[in-house]
Amino acid sequence: MKKSILFSAIIFFSFSAAQLFSLDLTSLEDELSDVFSSFTDDNEGLTTFRSLNIPAGGRAESLGSACTALADDITFFDYNAAASSVLLESEAAAFHNSWIADSAMETLAITSRNGHFGYGAQLKCFYVPFTEYNLFGEKVAGSYYSETSLTLNQSYNFLAGYDFKGIAIGVNERLSFRNMPDYANDQTDEIISGSGLEQSALAFMIDAGLLLRFNLGKFYSDREPNLKFGISLNNIGAGITGFGNSLTLDDALPTRVSVGFSYKPASPILLSAEFRQPVNLQDFSSSGKWSACTGLEISITKFFAFESGFLLQGGNPRISLGSEFEVKKIQMNVNYTFDLTSSVNPVNHISFSAKIKFGDKGRKKLQDEVDSYYTQGLFLYSEGKLEESIEYFNKALSIDKRFDPAKKALEAAQNFLDARNALDEIQNYGAVYK
Repeated sequence: MKKSILFSAIIFFSFSAAQLFSLDLTSLEDELSDVFSSFTDDNEGLTTFRSLNIPAGGRAESLGSACTALADDITFFDYNAAASSVLLESEAAAFHNSWIADSAMETLAITSRNGHFGYGAQLKCFYVPFTEYNLFGEKVAGSYYSETSLTLNQSYNFLAGYDFKGIAIGVNERLSFRNMPDYANDQTDEIISGSGLEQSALAFMIDAGLLLRFNLGKFYSDREPNLKFGISLNNIGAGITGFGNSLTLDDALPTRVSVGFSYKPASPILLSAEFRQPVNLQDFSSSGKWSACTGLEISITKFFAFESGFLLQGGNPRISLGSEFEVKKIQMNVNYTFDLTSSVNPVNHISFSAKIKFGDKGRKKLQDEVDSYYTQGLFLYSEGKLEESIEYFNKALSIDKRFDPAKKALEAAQNFLDARNALDEIQNYGAVYK
């Protein structure tokens, strides 16, 4: 009952916040525009497939999209391809992001891992209504402009252990299609068959990501590292257009380099930040200006967290507020984002997500078994039963060969046993000599 009341309050608060932003904020927009006008990017808009820069929504957008280093849930596809190899559980999720001018982004994703090998797939579709009118204001064509992307992911966490968490490396292969609807003849108002296909485009690109995880300044008990560092190269590739006619190279893709970190100074507090540099692979001199973002998450309870974020990109700051909560083992996120390019009345930039976790494929059970063998080995060691303790330490290592506490305990027990055996030999030798 208490959870139901809390969830109702969360949803009410989220929509109330959205309606608050829908008030007349013209003066505030003007003030912010003046403050950030110096960040305006003259090279903005020179790349194609711009939907690749639109977040799927959910928790990542609530954190200002500062997720290149964080990458601890299924939203990693758009930020760091290496993350699937370190996720704790298999996940599936659906996202809806209501963007501007009646446009929207729909996303489906699934990910899992076997041991240290992670993999997954994501399907994204951005669409906006396309309506054509003639000189008399009569509607002659109506459909949707869309950009659809299918992404496949693979990653591996090398040298992963208890103390050193490994080096996670991953790649995404992405195939994107831009669908332009057919348009009408200016003279006859008749739809020209295949006219949209000539302006449609197909693009193939890859992402590459690196993720490192450490413990630093950690004052709480948790096996997950509290400091992460990530590097990502996104949307490296090319596109072609002109289907039905002569194929030509499409405009440059929105390639970017991202570097970020995330840090948990305390168990309920998460901070993340990153720096991004767009790269125009067809003309480096036309590359866009850098951008930066930061996010904050505060876990109020085990099933509810509050998130906020800030993204500075060009002269357009973006402020995000969101909350993530759990309903019957489904994690939900409601997010509202305010920026200077979207209308504040009616409200835009509202996103929703639903995420389901399917378990860890028995990894925790195996870890508990390792812990049990290790603990029993320590108990036997404390009683001086060295041979038995060594047996249990080896059992732990047979399951997890990189479980460093068992390796250290095994070394100590073996050294102690060797020293004791050597002492026994000396005593026996002395007895024989007498």
